[in-house]
Amino acid sequence: MDTPSVSPPAVMPLVVTGDDGLLDEVLRLAAAAGCTPEVAGDASAALRGWSGASVVLVGADLAADLARAVPPRRPGVHVVTATDPPPPDLFPAALGLGAESVAALDAAGEWVVEVLTDLVDPGTARGLTVGVIGGSGGAGASTLACALGQVAARSGPAVVVDLDPLGPGLDRVLGLEDRDGIRWDDLAVTTGRLGARALRHALPGRGDLRVLTWPAAPGVPPSPAVVRETLTAAQRGHEVVVVDLPRVDADLDEVAARCDLLLVVAVGSVPGVASAARLCTTLPDPRRSWLVLRRAADPAAVEAAVGLPVLVAMSDQRGLDESIDLGLGPVRSRGGPLSRASREVLAALAAA
Repeated sequence: MDTPSVSPPAVMPLVVTGDDGLLDEVLRLAAAAGCTPEVAGDASAALRGWSGASVVLVGADLAADLARAVPPRRPGVHVVTATDPPPPDLFPAALGLGAESVAALDAAGEWVVEVLTDLVDPGTARGLTVGVIGGSGGAGASTLACALGQVAARSGPAVVVDLDPLGPGLDRVLGLEDRDGIRWDDLAVTTGRLGARALRHALPGRGDLRVLTWPAAPGVPPSPAVVRETLTAAQRGHEVVVVDLPRVDADLDEVAARCDLLLVVAVGSVPGVASAARLCTTLPDPRRSWLVLRRAADPAAVEAAVGLPVLVAMSDQRGLDESIDLGLGPVRSRGGPLSRASREVLAALAAA
């Protein structure tokens, strides 16, 4: 399949401070991240590089002066200080700058490294994202999501994100349940920006394939904000992101909107098609939604009944349960129905 091109950003971060001690610490963190920022020692110099910088780190010593200069609002502004906790009078200045956060370097140094690392990490281009949802219960959406991840990982970093807490656990489907790594419960209490490279290295996986799923006994589910930040980090850190979506979820629209392609897996039976037709009336953007049709059926008749085009029609795969039970995942060979269907889906995703 074609893979998205990646290249380092053309511009570097901007550090705004006249405090030599604070500057030394920020430059140390930047060196750890592998980048060399531009430095502005006063508000006037900061304004000249403000809009073009990839990220702006404003020192506590110049935050108030810069806020009074009223720079244009932009994303990626953070106020940094050597004082932990940050002094209360720093927050009004940060608010005036439209800063996303106020960070004490002693406590948040690792986070600053992650922010800067994402700017130079070769995996920071936005990954192509496909969402998979079952048109009915037992349609095989989770199996297809795992197959897509396995096939995509042959060409580069890929991750399967499990958003169905009542599903089988996609680490089990992929044979990764014994691999060390974080699950959703580890991310449920996180705040702030999540580093792409940190997430990729923290997830259980094999080769270029990673999976984010649920623990054996799901506890507190992640908030919508955590899900958003995690998906964004996954997109920055992988070439392909596959999202296994639950059929009932209040946040389905928001997650589906982040997908380049949305697949509805429909079983070619009267109940299966009827259920898929009901589901498809709730989809946020039918223009980016397609059907994957399982079992013998007339694709044209199914398209007319459901209201979506059939992207792939495939037969059931022999030996599927055995393959999963052996820890090999759903794709054992390049010639099976799941492998062929996955290649077609990924080709369509690359062209979307």
